[in-house]
Amino acid sequence: MIYSLKGTLTHMEPGIAVLECGGVGFQCHTSLSTQRALPPIGKETELYTILHVREDALDLFGFATMPERNCFKMLTGVSGVGPKVALAILSELSPEQVAVSVATGDSRALTRASGVGPKLAQRIALELRDKVKKIQPETNVSLPAGGVSASSNAAAAVNALTVLGYLPSDAAAVVAKFDSSLPVEELIRLSLKSMDSGQRGLRR
Repeated sequence: MIYSLKGTLTHMEPGIAVLECGGVGFQCHTSLSTQRALPPIGKETELYTILHVREDALDLFGFATMPERNCFKMLTGVSGVGPKVALAILSELSPEQVAVSVATGDSRALTRASGVGPKLAQRIALELRDKVKKIQPETNVSLPAGGVSASSNAAAAVNALTVLGYLPSDAAAVVAKFDSSLPVEELIRLSLKSMDSGQRGLRR
């Protein structure tokens, strides 16, 4: 499995970015969100990747952030959602917005993506929420003292981060660092930023 690529951005077109690493150019399928985050051609950058294996091809997908990679992985685990649809969703919505939509049961936001109708959007929201419910009872997650109710913004943020593939215990610990009265999406954004900083520190 190719976890990430770090190299020179040599080519870009809608839905495609090519990174040259050690003299080899890797073609990565990307969302428009990732493309907007990439530097100019000729600059060094890094993409987190997922290799998708088909009978007739090996497709490499690249993402500017780990949350986007995690969200893509969760989306393609839903029946009826292939890589093309997942990229369409992530071209319209940030990982935070996808997570909030799923955690709150608001499937309408997902229909903004090309190829996602109301029925598919509802299926995505329901299947991902069911996955979260299966994870949570096994982890004995509790939000720290001074705590917050299960219906609070903090609890909703923990659920949303779980949708993105984070362990509920890890998500709860990070969300607890911030003001629980903040909007859910802001709590998710701050938590993801904090987690990303920690991961970058470990890679140094």
